Amino acid sequence: MAPVASTASRVDPRLLVLAGATLWGTTGTARALGPDDASPTAVGAVRLVIGAACLVLLARLGRLQAGPPQPAEPGAGRGSALPIAVAAVAMAAYQPLFFGGVARTGVAVGTVVGIGSSPIFAGLLGAAVRGERPGRRWLAATALAVAGTTLLVGTGGSDVDPLGVALALGAGGAYALYVLTSKIALDRGWSSDALTVRVFGAAGALLVPVALVAGVGPLGSARGVLMALHLGVVTVALAYVLFGRGLAGVGVGAAGTLTLAEPATAAVLGVVVVGERLGPSTVAGVALVAAGLLLLVARRAPEGASPGEGRHAA
Repeated sequence: MAPVASTASRVDPRLLVLAGATLWGTTGTARALGPDDASPTAVGAVRLVIGAACLVLLARLGRLQAGPPQPAEPGAGRGSALPIAVAAVAMAAYQPLFFGGVARTGVAVGTVVGIGSSPIFAGLLGAAVRGERPGRRWLAATALAVAGTTLLVGTGGSDVDPLGVALALGAGGAYALYVLTSKIALDRGWSSDALTVRVFGAAGALLVPVALVAGVGPLGSARGVLMALHLGVVTVALAYVLFGRGLAGVGVGAAGTLTLAEPATAAVLGVVVVGERLGPSTVAGVALVAAGLLLLVARRAPEGASPGEGRHAA
């Protein structure tokens, strides 16, 4: 069979990143429909392990373009081992950091700090390491999206725990580091599929002992299996293949901002599927995130140039 989505190159890469982030937004709803007694750490670890196994299987079946850079390309893949390894460690670290922050300081504060800080970290890392120059459009889009994210998750009450905030900031930084190092490997000739398979294969292996220690018993029920399969196959394997292919054509900062579609999607699904009430702050938050994303996606790159080309973040 032919490799999956060879037509992806004809799709605006920003839309691919947005599609991946939208799929991530189904995570909370799937978790809400799963077993209540499942450990958040175990869910996060199992999610990544299943996703990694799915990616490796697809690669072996030839459904992903997962080969290494072609030797004929000058310098292809040179020096890529370190960024790939760092990307895998960053992705593995994100789960316990994020869930640890949420557990200590509450869903509202933990989520807004973890998710809201990642595009800021990504923009700063992109500027410092790759020389990306965040433009006014990126700054405006990021400000709108972060403000909207704050409204979406900032309405619940919780005590602010300094260590919890630090863990959530670590999660935002870890995700931004994953984006940066993945972009570096892509710049060095790796295909997005090959990079995704290698990064998640290694990250999944790192989290196997975490899943075992956290306890996977509740995930053995019918609801637990369905939830774990959705999280692993849809929100990891499919979502990160889309994200990786999109990342090849956008700047690090822009990719970080586009991923703020995740909490907006989660808020909408919370109303439609779980039956949560859509309050004024939620409506305003979704509208602000949507405005920021539309501002970023609507910009057209010059003919023949990829978005982010010229070292601009947006």
